[in-house]
Amino acid sequence: MESDVSTISIKTFALGPLETNSYAVWISDDCWVIDVGMLPANLEEFLEAENLSPSKILLTHGHGDHIGGVEFLVKNFPDAKIHCPTADEEMLSSPTKNLSGALLMSIVSPPADVLINPGDTFEMGGSEWKVLDTAGHTPGGVSFYCPQAGVVFTGDALFCGSIGRSDIPNGNSTLLLENIRNNLMTLPDDTRVLPGHGPETTIGEERRSNPFIN
Repeated sequence: MESDVSTISIKTFALGPLETNSYAVWISDDCWVIDVGMLPANLEEFLEAENLSPSKILLTHGHGDHIGGVEFLVKNFPDAKIHCPTADEEMLSSPTKNLSGALLMSIVSPPADVLINPGDTFEMGGSEWKVLDTAGHTPGGVSFYCPQAGVVFTGDALFCGSIGRSDIPNGNSTLLLENIRNNLMTLPDDTRVLPGHGPETTIGEERRSNPFIN
């Protein structure tokens, strides 16, 4: 899937055995990658074919399936700076904390270059990207919202017709639902939701039909 909204281009890659959605986002030659699933060779090949060199790797949270390809990508694009939510920082180096150990894998990532928190903002080609608090699936989970493009990347907080699991170590269902209602359901109805797994949706559709929110 590829789209171009107000000069912002987005391409989705479903990576690894859990089909984690990883996203290349770019304006001209300014490129970021949001989450990097396991086995990201086709993502890397696309970036090289398009002559894109990501400056940022933005992590929505620290679970193993969302950081599994970070080391591979950084080796190929050493200028990419890893941006990780502060409260999930320890998950990058601990298979126990990032839950990959429970799946008999030992996934780790290089350390974060930048720690991010709700309220932070980034700029790409004149567009503003806001870091939203969507913790609850993990202690530090965030979403990335660009009002100019009308898109929010929700990681494993909000899915099409569902929400992220909270019956896992350090999950908090009350916090997750509170953050979804306060920080995602308040966005415009036509905002595209690009989640960590599965198909995209919109805020309006989830407000109307998501059984976990209504």
